[in-house]
Order: sequence, then structure tokens, then C-alpha cells
Amino acid sequence: MAQTEQFATRDARDRSPVESVVERMHSFRSSWPATDGVAVFNRVYLAVTEEIGRHIEGGAFPDRQAAVTLDVLFARRYLTAVDTAASGRRPPACWRPLFQYRRHPGVRPVQFALAGINAHIGHDLALAVVDSCHALGCAPADLEGEFDRVGDILVLLEERIREDLMPGPDLLEIADPLTHLLGSWSLERARDGAWSAARLLWGVRELPDLAEEFTERLDTGVGLVGRCLLTPWPAPLNGPAVYGSLPGM
Repeated sequence: MAQTEQFATRDARDRSPVESVVERMHSFRSSWPATDGVAVFNRVYLAVTEEIGRHIEGGAFPDRQAAVTLDVLFARRYLTAVDTAASGRRPPACWRPLFQYRRHPGVRPVQFALAGINAHIGHDLALAVVDSCHALGCAPADLEGEFDRVGDILVLLEERIREDLMPGPDLLEIADPLTHLLGSWSLERARDGAWSAARLLWGVRELPDLAEEFTERLDTGVGLVGRCLLTPWPAPLNGPAVYGSLPGM
């Protein structure tokens, strides 16, 4: 239970584990330019994490310890990807497209946001569920309620992302291929896939070779989807660049 205990206590600066994660994301926000693709995703994920933290503190999660553990272990996978890329090493395949294209002028903010969400939900969430089960000494079924509540918050924020970052009505027709591409990805389907992947990984936890192979293929497959989501698009002729903004940017 030692690993679980750290998620139920505050640190030396009287921060909760979720607050510590939020503080780290705020540090990224102040370090990266607003147009950086990873910064776009970071703003989205920061809003998600703050919203989940408010729900946890407000008692929306019956099992607070399980909710905090899942949220923190989930966030740590993103933070680790950032640290890995910053050190010059290769992050997981699911994250590589976002870091490779983060400064590409032909990629729109909504593409960066969805590519990051795709990596984090499609790959990291499944592994975070398994990590949480090991930390808490439970099975995925015991975390299903917390998983669903987090998923409901993510779906609401995905709607905000599309509203805030999608091209305006006058540009949608011009950017029709982009609209079609982004419309082909669904957070709800990605979340369902993550839950199935978590259950499968938990089921083969005593078969490490098989679990490793499945995890590697999951990582690669999610990375391929992310690369497609980041397809560069030319700016509209005689028109402004298609850049939206998130609240608070």
C-alpha cells in the first residue's frame, strides 16, 4: 500500500498530488510559446486536470483515493513524455508525431489538441488504469465508476475544444478535407478502446511477453492515428490563418 498512500497525502508544500501535477503543467505553459503544438495540448489538458481536481475536491467521486490515483498516474505518463523529449530521447510512439510537428506552420491548433488527446487517451489511459490497479490492489472493474466519470468530463471538454479551435463557419467549406479528417476521430470511441485495452492488459498481466507485445502495438497504432491527425494543410488563399484560441490564452 506504500504507493497508494502517497496519493492520499499532501506534500511538504501542502499541495495535493493533483495540485502538484497542475503546477507542473502551469510551468510548461509559461515556458512554451502559445503557438507551440505541445503547448496547445498542454492548455487543453491543464483545463481537464483542473476540472477533474475540482470534481474530486467537491466529492463527485465516491472513491476519492481511486480517483486521485488514476488521475495522477494518468497525468504522469504525459509528463514523462515531455521530460523524455526534452532530454533528447524518443518518447513513446504515440507521442512522437506531436513533438515532431509541434512547430509546423501548416498544422492547425485543433489538430495539435486532438493529436495530444489521441495519444493520451488511446495509449496512456489504458496503461494508467493498469498502473492504478497495481497501486490500489484492485481489478479494472473496481475502477470503472471513476473511469466513466473522468471520461464524461473529457467528452465535455472535447466539445469545447472543437468549438474554440475549429475554423469559423466561413472557413469550414474551404477547409473541408480538414473538417472531414477531424470529424473521423472520436474521443468516446478512443475512451472505449482504452477501457478494452486496460481489461485485456490486466487479463494477460501474468504473461509479460504477450502484454509487452500488445502494449507496443497499441503504442504504434495510436501513433499512426496521431500522425494522420497532424496532416499539414495550406492556409486559405487570400484569407487569415485558421487559428482559434482557448479561453484564457
